[in-house]
Amino acid sequence: MKKKTYSIFGAGAAGLYTAWRLLNGETENEAAKAKQLVSGDILELYDWGQYNFNDENPGTRAAGARVCTWHYQDDKSKSYLELGGMRYSEWNGDNDAMSQGHRLVTTVIKDLHLDQYSVPFNESTNPLYCLRTKNMYLNDITSLNPAPYYVKNYGNTDSPDNGFNIVENLAVTATTGPQTRAQWCDFYQNGKITAELAETSVFQKGDLLKNIGYWNLMFDQLGSEGYGYTADGNGYTSNVINWNAAVAFQANNEFTPGTEYKTLTTGYSSMFNALFDAIVKLAKQKGVSFEYHPNTRLHSILQIKGVIHYALATRENPNKKSASRTTDAAWLAMPRNAIDLVAQATRYVDHEGLDVLNHEKVQLYLESAVLQPSYKVGMFFDQPWWTAGAVTPPPYPAPITSYEVTTNVLKQLGEQGFPAQYLKKIGADNSILETPFAATADLIKAVELCILERLTVTQEQQLLSTAERNTIGPSVTDMPIRQVVYFGDNALNQNGEKVYGILASYDDEQFTSFWEELEYGKDTVEKVPFSDNYQPLIGPRKAPEVMVKMLRQQLAALHFGPSSDYSFVPEPLETRYMDWSLPPFNAGYHAYAAHYNVCDVQQKIRKPSQLIFEADADIFIVGEAYSNDQAWVEGAYCTAESVLNDFFGIKPLIDKSNYPFICPCC
Repeated sequence: MKKKTYSIFGAGAAGLYTAWRLLNGETENEAAKAKQLVSGDILELYDWGQYNFNDENPGTRAAGARVCTWHYQDDKSKSYLELGGMRYSEWNGDNDAMSQGHRLVTTVIKDLHLDQYSVPFNESTNPLYCLRTKNMYLNDITSLNPAPYYVKNYGNTDSPDNGFNIVENLAVTATTGPQTRAQWCDFYQNGKITAELAETSVFQKGDLLKNIGYWNLMFDQLGSEGYGYTADGNGYTSNVINWNAAVAFQANNEFTPGTEYKTLTTGYSSMFNALFDAIVKLAKQKGVSFEYHPNTRLHSILQIKGVIHYALATRENPNKKSASRTTDAAWLAMPRNAIDLVAQATRYVDHEGLDVLNHEKVQLYLESAVLQPSYKVGMFFDQPWWTAGAVTPPPYPAPITSYEVTTNVLKQLGEQGFPAQYLKKIGADNSILETPFAATADLIKAVELCILERLTVTQEQQLLSTAERNTIGPSVTDMPIRQVVYFGDNALNQNGEKVYGILASYDDEQFTSFWEELEYGKDTVEKVPFSDNYQPLIGPRKAPEVMVKMLRQQLAALHFGPSSDYSFVPEPLETRYMDWSLPPFNAGYHAYAAHYNVCDVQQKIRKPSQLIFEADADIFIVGEAYSNDQAWVEGAYCTAESVLNDFFGIKPLIDKSNYPFICPCC
């Protein structure tokens, strides 16, 4: 029997997941067994960078492509920050259609025995804002203290996120519209404006939302000031660009009350270290030759006489072909920009064979993904100067303390002698269980109304101390730092040096260029073309003094007031940045453009030869960019899983009857 070679290009989430499932997946039927990897077969994994997977495969930066955990002094026992993707939405394991959460990520974390490190990644219910030089907390925004915007219908007396609700109510309300994952897929294709709108509105009842740009719709409904308030106060500029309005409705509905976000105390990158180790172990057990090739990229790919031919290039000379090989199946586990680089190699030359990536229909579908540049800057300090408990507390401390009753909290309270009848009632009250409270008085009041009794002083102390949680904020500004996320002292070794971390700037879209010009300092000229600056592959880069001072200046305005001097913020111990607008990613995440059938894109782009008449090539595209969960690791896993299910006969990792990995064609 001829030995097979499977080649995966990209060692991020989708690439690692594909390799893992090719090795541990079970086939649906006898016909699929011929495609399964067996002893003597070859599994290739190409990595344009060199991720630090393990001692045998060290690298320049943490694993995970656009996930990148950075530890203080690069010591994994010390405090860390996430300079890329940083969390997941936990799935409770129920298979009903209404259950929320990232089902594949949750399952992978459990299968790799990482759930023991899974902890809440809670957001504050009373975040701090600094908008148009006014510092305020969400709970302070009222008719007597409005936000500094001239929003119609007194919209500036409510949360800036209310703008999303106003627009979404044009088609989706609390009682109407899609509720399940499958229903949202149908909405992407058929969702329409259902509300009666004034004749003065540009858009009207019955208009298909997939054919409307979200910025266009928001501006039409909210006006200039209403749009500005929502755009500034939401923190993510990427959420309010002119992307597919139907998809935007769902994406901006992601941060709903009750959603439980989690992360790993070992850093989010550790999931990919564990995946790599599992791949190595499984390959050895099965007798499959696993070949990992760092510092190597896919240069070009063609199908010639039914055989997939591909060329490679090295990190040292990434634009020139260094080697040519063949494979039985190829996975392009990479984002849109990296795929386009591969296509460019054969776009302007004559060649034989089928050039899948450069076919007009394939190019059309590839362009459905909008590149969204993003930028993150992390800082470590020897003190949590942003907290109310600091030696010199700022006038506007970070709102990082909250209270949340979970099943684990109820268990701890029971062990402390809290009345069993109280615990039973609290556990059955969905308005309390897993609901964050910003104020102690609000939690105590809610519990007392539930049990219809007064808590004793001792019981109050037990409840508050057990339910107290640190949140990550964030604080939101209209300054170039945009969002500030507070990681604090999260070191695995709590007996060591106390170091406190913050994501001092989490920004995207046009704000990335503000920081890019500071990367060079004040006395440096350009030396490397933008197209050759592979900083994201190398790892977090030390910020120059001018960037540090600019960060301190804006952090001071956020926490000490708009006229505060930068010196109010102490000198950091370390500052590093990740510029995700740089190659090869050229984006931190992606979004779908308007005027596309998103469901058809998701189905066809996985195996792009499906878009070419009478063509069939085992070249696959997987990853977050063309998924049903853009900007999330879940999207990368779901596209990879769907390819293996539909084209290789591998049984789904979980029951997908109520959880389509990608949208079916409507």
